[in-house]
Order: sequence, then C-alpha cells, then structure tokens
Amino acid sequence: MRLADFDFDLPPELIAQYPLGRRDQSRLLVLDRSDSSIQHLRFDDVRRFLKPEDALVVNRTRVVHARLRGRKAETGAEIELLMIRQQEGGRWLALGRPGRRLSPNTVVEFAGGRFRGTIVDKVEGGRLLVSFAVGDTDRLIEEAGEVPLPPYIRRRPNAEDAVRYQTVFARDHGAIAAPTAGLHFTSDLLGSIEASGTAVASILLHVGPGTFEPVRSEELGQNSLEPEYYEVDRGTAAELRKRRRIGGRLVAVGTTVVRTLETVVGQNGEIRSGRGWSGKFIFPPYEFKAIDALLTNFHLPKSSLLLLVAAFAGRNLVIEAYRAAVAERYRFYSYGDAMLIL
Repeated sequence: MRLADFDFDLPPELIAQYPLGRRDQSRLLVLDRSDSSIQHLRFDDVRRFLKPEDALVVNRTRVVHARLRGRKAETGAEIELLMIRQQEGGRWLALGRPGRRLSPNTVVEFAGGRFRGTIVDKVEGGRLLVSFAVGDTDRLIEEAGEVPLPPYIRRRPNAEDAVRYQTVFARDHGAIAAPTAGLHFTSDLLGSIEASGTAVASILLHVGPGTFEPVRSEELGQNSLEPEYYEVDRGTAAELRKRRRIGGRLVAVGTTVVRTLETVVGQNGEIRSGRGWSGKFIFPPYEFKAIDALLTNFHLPKSSLLLLVAAFAGRNLVIEAYRAAVAERYRFYSYGDAMLIL
C-alpha cells in the first residue's frame, strides 16, 4: 500500500470548530472487526462494550498554553511562537512564524512587554532555540500563552477552550496538543466505568509536533515520527498484565496510548514499565501485541494517525467506516465525534 491509499473526501463543514455542550454526548461509531459491522451510537454508550475484566488506558498528559504571540522588540512586527519543550540549560525548542523575521539574536516581547525571549539559534527541521530572561518560564507561558488549537480549527481560542481542549484526567504538563480521544470522557462517566469493575489506568505521552507532521513519502516504510516523551509506571504495567491474565482486554483511548504501549510491550505481549522517547511509527501491515480495542477520533487523510488506525482495523474497513461517518454527518477531528474499534 502507498500513502495515496489512505485518502478520503471530507466536506469542510464536517470539521468541528467548537466542542459540544457536553463531552459525553458526542456520537460514537462502533466498528466490529469480527463481522465488519457498524453501529451509530452516543459516546456514553461506550460502557456497554467494556467488560469488568478489561482495562481502559488513558493518556494523562496536560496541554500547555504553548502558543505565544508577541512582537519584535526592534520593529514591532507580529511574531508567533509554538513552544515545544524546555531543553537542558533552560532554553526552549520552538516553532516560529513568520520564519523570515526570526534570525538569531532577534528579541521578541510578550504580554505587552512583561517578558522577553531571544532567538538563540535555528536548528534542524526549522526549529528555534529560544532563551528567556526570567526564571519561571513555565508559569509565564501558562499566563501569557494561548491554547494551541490545531490549524484546522479556524478561530482564535477562547476561555472555554482552556477547559475543553483538556481531558478531565489531564495531570502532567507537557503536551502541545490534546490526546483528543480522551476529550469525550466526563468524571461521572469514568466513575461509572470503574464502578462496573473495569480498570481505568493511565500512561503518559507528551504529544509533540511529530504526531501531526505530514507523512511525506508515498512509500510508507520510508517515513518516521519525531520522538515524544513517554512514561509507563510499574503500578500501571502490573495492573495491565493482571487484566490480561484474567482474560481482560486492553482498550486504548487514542493513538498516543497505542504507540506508548506498543513501545513498551515485550515479544510475549507482556506490558513493561519504562520511560524514554518513542518515535514509534505504526502503519499497515503491523502485528499489535499490546492492545485489543481502540477508541479514537476521526483523523486527517493520509496522516500517521489514520495509518495507525488502518493498521489495527484494516485499510478497507477503516475507509468504509470513514465514508459511513461522512454520510451520517459525523463531526471530524479534535472536537469531533469518536470511533470504537473492537
């Protein structure tokens, strides 16, 4: 298969621009691999498909207010930085635009001049190294930055996005985009799932720019993903191994969970603890060892996320499900509806 095999037609009006009033009232397309059947339900119906022995695995990363808008100190020209992560020595790795205005030694003022950043260098991939003349840059970025909504949401973020572009189980700061499959859960829904016996376990993967970079080569095996930081603690790994032993399934909430678990799983299918950087790029054909079911949003054509989903459920079945979702007027992408693949 080639990249062109993972294209589909999507009317632009189906790209969700705002979240629904209630997280768990989005729609849920249930795709069963055993008989290729499709059901159209509501998201809180997900409980019907979880068994007491199962484990629902979520990503606890928390989205940083990573988009900073400022002005060049010298000229007043508008500048935008997307802060990726802090490096050793206190400098930050960032993406900037317009790139032509951001040469080394450029000073940018933020928050009406309350603090400044200096472009130290340009590095591989068009990234920038930025140095700030303050100590607590995490706090300043949270106060002065914006929620980094993806570019297909064609509006500036508002106060609601600070809450809704964050999962209810978000804990560890470090992501520049939300693990969007988790956005549908409420605390009450998670509580009812746990009350039924299903475990809710969390891993960590800080979503970085690699998740959303375009797949560039038509030859799938010639592509790669930029590594992202992950953690699977010992307690979580032990719980997931226990669930497998008693016949339960590991139900991954989102592609970030899939890539993390497929990074730490052993050849025998045993989930191990660990931390590090994963550039796991999953595309068809691929033998999954760590997960048994997948809950995910609808993804962009020819994206690495769609390739992962197609590797799990089969290219033809996934494209058929996407066409059904378009025909049924599902909402797509980050603030859109969800699909459960059994």
